[in-house]
Amino acid sequence: MKILVTIVRIIVGVLFIFSGLIKANDPIGLSYKMQEFFDLWKMSAWNGITLTLSVLMIAFEIIAGAALLLGWKKKLIAWLLLLLIVFFTFLTGYAYFSGKFTNCGCFGDCIPITSKTSFIKDVVLLILILFLFFNLKYIRPVFSKNTTMVLLVLSTVLSFGFQWYTLKYLPVLDCLPFKQGSFIPDKLKVPANAVPDSTEITFVYEKEGKKVEFNAEQFPADFNDSTYKFISRYDKLIKAGSNNIPEIRGFDFDDASGNRVTQSILDAPGILLLFAEDLSHPVQDWAGAFAPVYKRALERHLPVYIISSTAIPVQQSIAATPFKSVPVLSGDRVMIRMAARTNPTLYLLKKGTVAGKWSYKNFDDALEELR
Repeated sequence: MKILVTIVRIIVGVLFIFSGLIKANDPIGLSYKMQEFFDLWKMSAWNGITLTLSVLMIAFEIIAGAALLLGWKKKLIAWLLLLLIVFFTFLTGYAYFSGKFTNCGCFGDCIPITSKTSFIKDVVLLILILFLFFNLKYIRPVFSKNTTMVLLVLSTVLSFGFQWYTLKYLPVLDCLPFKQGSFIPDKLKVPANAVPDSTEITFVYEKEGKKVEFNAEQFPADFNDSTYKFISRYDKLIKAGSNNIPEIRGFDFDDASGNRVTQSILDAPGILLLFAEDLSHPVQDWAGAFAPVYKRALERHLPVYIISSTAIPVQQSIAATPFKSVPVLSGDRVMIRMAARTNPTLYLLKKGTVAGKWSYKNFDDALEELR
């Protein structure tokens, strides 16, 4: 039994650490997934703290996994892991059975798994943690008390430090469609192996004060215009397709006059795009670092645009900066969030290919690239 408990303990501990590290690579992505749940549950007031919740939950996964492997406070850790996996199982079960989420974000964007797979994984983990919970007597500390505390402190520093880095300097492992080297026009297309939704035209009529629905092949035997009054028609989903959504959606930009300029951006031999979701990160905090990049771009005759979901306020905010003449384009907020994991994020596109990508903390690297 002791050997079996040790094996299960290693599996559970390593899986929690791995899951936490994968999500720590992109904690803001998990916070966006939380917002989807809160919006669905009419709890949008919680959206302001989702990033904090994301960082704390990720850190807990890593620290708890390490504590389990080390055998520290086994009863406390067992209870906490049990409560956490019950919560996760509820979320993934809801995502699977409701059909409202195709991916719960359990392993971030680097390892996308279906809601069904996520739910099964959590059920298995729940069983394994319950097994450990009822066999705590076989769990012993691996190292001395002092060594254990040092390792736990290191895991805590790692869990928070790694997240701080990725929130400031972009994910270390970029698994998003906008990663460097991506050819954006291809990402805007439905995948070649997509299976489209299967639908049928459904008619809605009123007969004797009651609504009646039927398709084009199943008209009622007594159908006639005198007894049936047409109400509407719609496409009824018969079977959902698969893999039929482009990796990038909402990649459309309008200038101040309302003109769509997307294609000219994708066709440009070289162009700089600064994605700034909104003014939650004030312009004055990054204007000094961006000004020399803009100057270098002018010297190289590179077009520069700022893309924001709040174009007018951003245009007003840059009025006193050296780059006040940069056009600000309106863009979809969800798309910008995918493109810019830091606010702002700078892109160098060459004929639709992502040739460079920098956080506002790395504008100096962009300057070097533009030499």
